[in-house]
Amino acid sequence: MLLTITTTHAPATDLGYLLHKHPGKVQSFALPFGTAYVFYTDADDTRCTAALMLDVDPIDLVRGRKGPSGEGFALGQYVNDRPYASSSMLAVAMSRVLKSALAGRCDARPELADTALPLEINLPAVPCRGGADMAEALFGPLGWTVEATTQPLDEHFPQWGDSRYVTLRLTGTLRLGDALSHLYVLLPALDGTKHYWVSTDEVDKLIRRGEGWLPGHPLRELITRRYLSHHKALVRTAVARLAEVDDAVAEAIDNAVPDPEVEEVPDAPVPLVEHRHGAVLAALRSSGARRVLDLGCGDGALVASLLADPAFTEVVGVDVSFRALEYAARRLRLDRMPERRRERLDLFQSALTYRDDRLVGYDAAVLMEVIEHVELPRLGALEKCVFGHARPATVIVTTPNVEHNVRYEMLAHGTLRHRDHRFEWTRAEFRAWADRVGAAYGYEVRYLPVGADDPEVGPPTQMAVFARAGSGEQVAS
Repeated sequence: MLLTITTTHAPATDLGYLLHKHPGKVQSFALPFGTAYVFYTDADDTRCTAALMLDVDPIDLVRGRKGPSGEGFALGQYVNDRPYASSSMLAVAMSRVLKSALAGRCDARPELADTALPLEINLPAVPCRGGADMAEALFGPLGWTVEATTQPLDEHFPQWGDSRYVTLRLTGTLRLGDALSHLYVLLPALDGTKHYWVSTDEVDKLIRRGEGWLPGHPLRELITRRYLSHHKALVRTAVARLAEVDDAVAEAIDNAVPDPEVEEVPDAPVPLVEHRHGAVLAALRSSGARRVLDLGCGDGALVASLLADPAFTEVVGVDVSFRALEYAARRLRLDRMPERRRERLDLFQSALTYRDDRLVGYDAAVLMEVIEHVELPRLGALEKCVFGHARPATVIVTTPNVEHNVRYEMLAHGTLRHRDHRFEWTRAEFRAWADRVGAAYGYEVRYLPVGADDPEVGPPTQMAVFARAGSGEQVAS
């Protein structure tokens, strides 16, 4: 099982710094199923090629097991393609042997980790359900030029047809950490199976390694199903976390048909979560805010987007759930975050129904899909704390538009989109609430649709932008 990574970046031997592996050495690493070797076939200033070779011992792979799920006969535990075909075992080897590079970290040359390099990746044998077209469909949208050549079952007997293996060559200009993350997720997805039991930990791995590219991938759901070996409960959890879809919408995955042919897969629409993030970021930039509160920050998705924009000099994520803050810290890689970015970030626990002096003095506050999780009798307390006590110059609130729920075919009539929603408002109800709050606390309000604005039932999400009177904010009519 072989993976080679080549760059012509000048000097090309910088690849050794990124991989944390010296070009002049052959290194070996013991793994539960065999031994991984890292060595260089070329290493000069113009071209550098690093190789990861995995020598799998089929006996070690199954020692102490009664037999992998799906194996039709006992000998299948020992006679299989695992030692030769690049799949989930190569992904595991990458996570163990190239851990720092996969995480996008380079201790010796930190700036290299953020540099897009000309890369060529070669994999001689990749199991690929769906053939060469599937490899193109998965890697192509990520900026790779894909050359996938299907291998015949036997070159001496062409009438036997093609095998399920392809020789894969990827070329593109990407950060090495992103390139390895693509391989880590998509190699098991191409194969459609894993060599080990898939548990809930795999959802966290998928979210972490897919950050920044998987939520917007046109075959996101297919990748998720295959990566998680079609475990429905895990797939539903992963889809909800990737796209922030409603529980009822996620249930549609349960009834999804088996992997379709590539040509039958339609282009996926932009996820609603991306529309929301884009609308909120645009409103914040328009307000001129530099110090921003994300109230009810959850897993830190919006916080990450805010940190990526240097215009926001201070970003604070606040949530009542300590567990959510722990996950946000992991998602943001707080322990490995560069010092200059870390200085712009703060995460702390607070309930939005109690006054907290730490929330005072900011330019803007965001309540993105938060108010509907608050009991209606306690909503007044939130209003007092945010609009009355914290009083940022700008407050942005998004919430579901209940009128749009009829467009979700799998959502039963009268059912809320999420089991934790305490209410969902019509457009008129939301405007009445926002107008009342604005008048009570001295804010002018404008309203914007988020997502496709249906002429009959309105957009799926509605947004109000509150600008404090006298704060210098410009409020559109």
